Amino acid sequence: MKTALFSHTDCLKHVEIPGHAEQRARLTAVLDALRAADLNLLEQDAPLAKREDLLRVHNKGYVDQILDNVPLEGWKQLDPDTAQSPGSALAALRAAGAVIAAVDGVVAGDFKRAFCAVRPPGHHARPGTAMGFCLFNSVAIAAKYARDVHGLARVAVVDFDVHHGNGTQEMFWDEPGLFYASIHQEGFYPGTGKADERGKRGRIINAPLPAGTDGAGWRQAYEDHIHPALQGFAPELVLLSTGFDGHRDDPLAQFNLRSADFAWITDKLVDLAKETANGRVVSVLEGGYDLAALGRCCAAHVRALGKA
Repeated sequence: MKTALFSHTDCLKHVEIPGHAEQRARLTAVLDALRAADLNLLEQDAPLAKREDLLRVHNKGYVDQILDNVPLEGWKQLDPDTAQSPGSALAALRAAGAVIAAVDGVVAGDFKRAFCAVRPPGHHARPGTAMGFCLFNSVAIAAKYARDVHGLARVAVVDFDVHHGNGTQEMFWDEPGLFYASIHQEGFYPGTGKADERGKRGRIINAPLPAGTDGAGWRQAYEDHIHPALQGFAPELVLLSTGFDGHRDDPLAQFNLRSADFAWITDKLVDLAKETANGRVVSVLEGGYDLAALGRCCAAHVRALGKA
């Protein structure tokens, strides 16, 4: 069965301020690399998320602010790192819509796994605040959607972006049936994700690692801290916040990972999903800012997603 690839040209309408790291060229690099890798993907256009789905995790006032106050030109600064252009809301709706549609597809059995090549990213977006390049928290929206609409009892998000997904953690803090795990650079932006942050139900697992961590240390941290907790949770659906900014060539962080490390963790998560979730995995692009490394890592990740 083919792996699905969700994307949309509207994701290019989120126009970055000149010189910004989260640029349109990221998505082009990802799609070019995936098509060059000849992975035989089932390409799908990402639909628009519905307002009601955004409201599963975001405050109404915040959703209204982003959707109903779109700048006509230039940029509206939302936080020190995040700005909204005239096309940003449309791009963010496609990003969230991609992950929702991917969840629908894996639950229906149309495909086992999916990768959502979208932007802007989402895991820093809080219930009422844009943050860290992120507008809507697509993976958290999809997790709640899977619980609310499809009735799944246990949904897990595993986040291996080099930055901690503070927004997802906040949204999951006291949510029954949701599990969040993150492996990230310690003491780094956004300053959250300490090992003792466990949530009210003990279903949050953080594995902060020091700058300079290489693939061996990163893999060991996953094996020691995240994998056993994930197995114990036994998710019925695995969602991935897939960031590649831990790569050794990335300009925004200080991990020393290679594309093979991202393929390895993907392989581990696919195997776990086969045990507990009927093989169902949906992955969404978060960070990764060296274009060449980003393309190689995405190809390695999606190839591992497609294993039989």
